[in-house]
Amino acid sequence: MTTVEAVCLGESMAVLLPDRPGPLEAVDGFRSRVGGAESNVACALAGLGVPTAWLSRVGADGFGRRLLAELTAHGVDTSAVALDPLRPTGLYVKEVGSHGPHPRDLGPGQSRLHYYRAGSAAAALGPELLAEPAAATLLAGARLLHLSGITAALSDSCLALVRALLAAPRAERLVSFDLNWRPALWQHRDPAVLPALLDAADLVLLGADEADAALGTGDPQALRALLPSPATVVVKEAGRQASAIGPDGQQVSEPALRVEVVEPTGAGDAFAAGYLAGTLRGLAQRRRLRLGHLAAATALTSPGDQGALPPPKLVAALLEATDAQWAATRVGPAGVQSPVGGGR
Repeated sequence: MTTVEAVCLGESMAVLLPDRPGPLEAVDGFRSRVGGAESNVACALAGLGVPTAWLSRVGADGFGRRLLAELTAHGVDTSAVALDPLRPTGLYVKEVGSHGPHPRDLGPGQSRLHYYRAGSAAAALGPELLAEPAAATLLAGARLLHLSGITAALSDSCLALVRALLAAPRAERLVSFDLNWRPALWQHRDPAVLPALLDAADLVLLGADEADAALGTGDPQALRALLPSPATVVVKEAGRQASAIGPDGQQVSEPALRVEVVEPTGAGDAFAAGYLAGTLRGLAQRRRLRLGHLAAATALTSPGDQGALPPPKLVAALLEATDAQWAATRVGPAGVQSPVGGGR
């Protein structure tokens, strides 16, 4: 087992993507992929040069084996992931709208995710994980532990695990928590547990829209007042800017890049990875936010959940760019166009 800097804990699932738009009953074929918020962050962190492990459970099935193989191929340590012989790997199916006449068609530009994760292997995670030697070793050596509100919503045992991790001695370890609001997961659970979980972390990441739905406000300063304990609260205002607010209310904001969006899935996870990588590198807040925006932009311009950052020299130049140069930068499927370094 290699030494890792970051550990991301949470469920990842098999994904079925339709071979054409339209309601599910009219689709004949699907492509198999894998996806999950915390594993997306793990892959993106590894791509940013941060040695990272993913901690979870998967079914002892083909989907679970594929998931482990893909994360390993991205450079993520999966050595402490448990194989569950009784419970399956979770699954979600994507539905994409079209211009078709079917009465149940979502419509062009619309999509919906259908989750089949109740009783999954990851839902059986619990506090006993902390006593497992492989997991304990990873956690003991990590500089960063990344959690999300998704895990807290999966089951009573998962919520107990999240609480145990947030209450455990941290030494020099930083604990980050991404709200990752999923309304469907909370339909039969009490989201009132979320503020206390968020407030127990060192670093909190929230989208303004999801925070408004889950916590009653998307205003950065109001969220900072609601969560007084974390060292930093990061609020993302989709397509506009992201702000980092310290305990004293001091706010640093950085505008988002202009992006030709191909697929929005995974952008929030990529932003989290960029910001967390910048934190581990000791970058100033503005550069952490810029690295988050840049990672998100590459995910937005990729058809999958993961995007590839531009060459390190261009990334470094963008982090140091003037406000005018940053504002003039464009990101699309063909790469980055910027006055600081041309394109890629």
